[in-house]
Amino acid sequence: DARLETDGWTRAGFDASGWLPAARADGVTAALVAEVDGACRVERELTVRDVTEPKPGVFVFDLGQNMVGTARLSVSGPAGTTVRLRHAEVLNPDGTLYTANLRTARATDTYTLKGRGRETYEPRFTFHGFRYVEVTGYPGPPGPDAIVGRVIHTSAPFTMDFTTDVPMLNQLHSNITWGQRGNFLSVPTDTPARDERLGWTGDINVFAPTAAYTMESARFLTKWLYDLRDAQTSDGAFTHVAPDLPGVGHGAAGWGDAGVTVPWALYQAYGDVRVLEQSWDPMVKWLEYLEAHSTGLLRPADGFGDWLNIEDETPKDVVATAYFAHSADLVARIAAVLGKDPAPYRALFGRVRDAFRTAYVTAGGRVKGDTQTAYVLALSMDLLAPDDRAPAADRLVALVEAKDWHLSTGFLGTPRLLPVLTDTGHTDVAYRLLLRRTFPSWGYQIDHGATTMWERWDSIRPDGSFQDAGMNSFNHYAYGSVGEWMYANIAGIAPGAPGFRKVLVRPRPGGGVTRAEGRFESRYGPVTTRWRKGADGFVLEVGLPPNTTGEVWVPGGGRHSAGPGPAVHLRQEEGCAVFAAGPGAHRFTAPA
Repeated sequence: DARLETDGWTRAGFDASGWLPAARADGVTAALVAEVDGACRVERELTVRDVTEPKPGVFVFDLGQNMVGTARLSVSGPAGTTVRLRHAEVLNPDGTLYTANLRTARATDTYTLKGRGRETYEPRFTFHGFRYVEVTGYPGPPGPDAIVGRVIHTSAPFTMDFTTDVPMLNQLHSNITWGQRGNFLSVPTDTPARDERLGWTGDINVFAPTAAYTMESARFLTKWLYDLRDAQTSDGAFTHVAPDLPGVGHGAAGWGDAGVTVPWALYQAYGDVRVLEQSWDPMVKWLEYLEAHSTGLLRPADGFGDWLNIEDETPKDVVATAYFAHSADLVARIAAVLGKDPAPYRALFGRVRDAFRTAYVTAGGRVKGDTQTAYVLALSMDLLAPDDRAPAADRLVALVEAKDWHLSTGFLGTPRLLPVLTDTGHTDVAYRLLLRRTFPSWGYQIDHGATTMWERWDSIRPDGSFQDAGMNSFNHYAYGSVGEWMYANIAGIAPGAPGFRKVLVRPRPGGGVTRAEGRFESRYGPVTTRWRKGADGFVLEVGLPPNTTGEVWVPGGGRHSAGPGPAVHLRQEEGCAVFAAGPGAHRFTAPA
């Protein structure tokens, strides 16, 4: 209510002698520590693309992009006039706001005018997730400049540019980036719009590797790991959300494992061992918790499983035991990095893997459940005998084909699906899945208007109706974890050593993509790639920053044609010529 504002209180010289003094509080035991990550700031502004009036006096402003932040209102009118702003991610078929998926969140701001000419208002102590702003009570018909979207997130630079000659992939990259922009706000939230906005561990477990590509995430996730470690239970379980909320729970596979996977992802991206050192004791306690809550090293069939899969439920004990083995494997690797003895953790990994094989794997590499995710986890986490890997990969492809070349994976299977297909020689299938436009697929979301990642593959169903309003976010970054595969295999930029001191440059043309380029701001400087494939052959341009080296894979047996120095041909492998290259700009070519 602007009529209640004290005139001049923000200006120097204001007489505040009548204000009450702050009262000192004694007996506070919490330690004050410096903030590790960046401040939450208004990062940019979005102008209105369209204004509609679905009902008389009800105006809907479309900002063209699902965003997180606030709406700034500009208005003039009589004192006492109250303008109401409501926020929503999507619209009903009649053009009104769809807000059922916000649950109890009102997402509503009101402003009462003081009546002194042009007034500007935006809330200072909240944020909303929205694309559309409904304005009622406005004095007269508002112009498009009455509303401006103010985009807020934790301040950090974005570090990945990615473009191809396939517009859908470019939009997917944009959706991934905007999903991270909206949900990296103080904590890595699962959704910014509804009455939740919690730091769910399962979501960041799968998204952290992509997050480190698209945005400088070291400070933000280092701070969040403090929250996660603070919330760890006395018996070693990591909680389902951090900061913890009593009653949400702890210990679920793929959720609690974020206490191991997120530090590892940060180490791979930035090469800083401190995040591993800080997390070491909690990671060991997590393994102790997993072993204590197992039977014969098999974890119980509880937790969230492969959350939101498409009618292809993987047995939860398979998921949980696979993650137990994976965490043990990573802790063994981390021990070696830190100069500790990895033997106990390697032995634990081996024992859990043996238990997994005995309980869940039958002849020909068949995994209990026979789902896409069951094979994806078993293959990506090295849980199969060598002779079973190829048959298991073939079975995975057969299951994809049985779904008419669609995925059926949920939160835990999706980020590993395309990498497993590529690692087992099925990059063509990976591209086929990536470029699908029918449900369920990334393209389906985009064709139905998505400008951020959806929580569900069908947040909007094929018939145009909305999914279950009880859990249906339109800004939920988990399925954006596909970005890691895109940047490593289309742009061809991946860490060859932790922190990108060595860069693995290996673009894999396919799926009708004939041109692509990427620019990643590593800690050493920009890594750039640009390639095209045509009738005249394949051309790859690579830029490596100072103090780095690159291993460059050129499809088709190419040659180094330009650069600041020679690129040494190392070998021929998998149909590629492999070169070692130093800093600077290089050009490689291969015949058609």
